[in-house]
Amino acid sequence: MNKNYFFLILLSGVMLSACGSYKKIPYYQDLSRSSITQEVVNNYTPFTIHTGDVIGINVSSRTPESSAVFNYSSKDNQSTVSGYTVDEKGDLQLPLIGTLKVEGLTTSQLQGKMSQLLLTFYKDPVVNVRVLNFKISIYGDVLKPDTYAIKDERLTITQALTLAGDLNITAVRNIVLIREENGKRNFIPIDLTKREIFNSPYYYLKNNDEIYVQPDKTKYSTVDTGYKTTTLVLSGLSIIAIVLSNLFR
Repeated sequence: MNKNYFFLILLSGVMLSACGSYKKIPYYQDLSRSSITQEVVNNYTPFTIHTGDVIGINVSSRTPESSAVFNYSSKDNQSTVSGYTVDEKGDLQLPLIGTLKVEGLTTSQLQGKMSQLLLTFYKDPVVNVRVLNFKISIYGDVLKPDTYAIKDERLTITQALTLAGDLNITAVRNIVLIREENGKRNFIPIDLTKREIFNSPYYYLKNNDEIYVQPDKTKYSTVDTGYKTTTLVLSGLSIIAIVLSNLFR
């Protein structure tokens, strides 16, 4: 039997192995690449305020010197935090207004509520509200693992992964979302190879969400041996090819 034939078989095996690995890489594998797919967005729920949130409030009126009392800034040991912290009862303690229940409200609802209450004190008050401590953490096999401060209340999983520089080629495409709700910590698997992620109730992230991206065995093997897995496989196949070639001369 011709030894070139064996080399051809071995080379085909390497190529098939590479193709098999590639199938695990692309996102949304069940999404058509040849036609437009449309879906109704029905899984977005507006961000609501919770205990521990830091709320930035800016009030302007026809008497700016007076309304500036709301534009509060406090300093801790490390940084400046401009805002009001929602206490354990879900309340804010505000100038003039006093105690205001805000837990469960959206920022738009809080703006409207404050605008009405401040009509007693100011003419034509304009209220702007923003959550200042919205952050998410992304770690594991991504380009830039970090904790990211978010200015936009509407943040998706895919946008968050983009902030972290996307998954590395060695990352498993089934990630884990970690979310604390109602005193419980939930570990939620998210499969990035399926388009159903867009309809998931977890597609839109919440404050303090964490995303863990697991490396695949290739990366672990690289760390353990000090050599890339592909190099090891090709070296092993070369040895086998030499042995088979000698046997069938």
